[in-house]
Amino acid sequence: MKSLKCGEAVTRPHEMDELLERVWTQREQGYENRSSLLENTPIEEGERWLQALANEKLIRIQGENVLLTPAGEKEASAIIRRHRLAERLFADVLKTSEAVWEREACELEHPAVLTEEAVSAVCSFLGHPPTCPHGRPIPHGPCCSEFKRDIAPFVIPLSEASVADHYKIVFMTPENHRRLDRLAVLGIMPGGLIRIHQKKPSYVIQCGETDVALDAEVVRDIYVKKV
Repeated sequence: MKSLKCGEAVTRPHEMDELLERVWTQREQGYENRSSLLENTPIEEGERWLQALANEKLIRIQGENVLLTPAGEKEASAIIRRHRLAERLFADVLKTSEAVWEREACELEHPAVLTEEAVSAVCSFLGHPPTCPHGRPIPHGPCCSEFKRDIAPFVIPLSEASVADHYKIVFMTPENHRRLDRLAVLGIMPGGLIRIHQKKPSYVIQCGETDVALDAEVVRDIYVKKV
């Protein structure tokens, strides 16, 4: 691969990006098997593109295992980040169907399509979401650690919401299913309308016609947008 000039986007055949993405997601599922990778990809000539990734030193093929190199880890992380942020944008903001946001995310995940600057702007706009609509983690970018506020976030933690304003729950990141089930029993789930009555000495939340008291750590798991 040629050396890049400042501001120049990586240009790589989409087939290589697709395979990098699949190596990453396959690893998330707990396996790194080469046969499974090639069997589950719609990419034609998968073996050829896999070898191309190895030649670019983005993956290492060790017997039946396919492993990301440090350079491949960086590239795959960026692809996954673009894809999952695009899913959030089309699902939460543009309200398109899952078929649409899946298709558009696949188009926008490539570095030649969406620059890092644009990705950071989308991430900031969405409030640095930790997960995609499927609940899978979104890799952090520089904007997440720097807490840049150049763009007013579209989605914010409920703990940062104003008292008395009305909000809609966009997504939640509870640490376990038990907490998620408890919130669902209280009627607190994505799409629901919510309002803070008070923040101190404890949070009192109105959800529908019901007022409930929540711990601060639970409130931090709820992300909302103003309506």
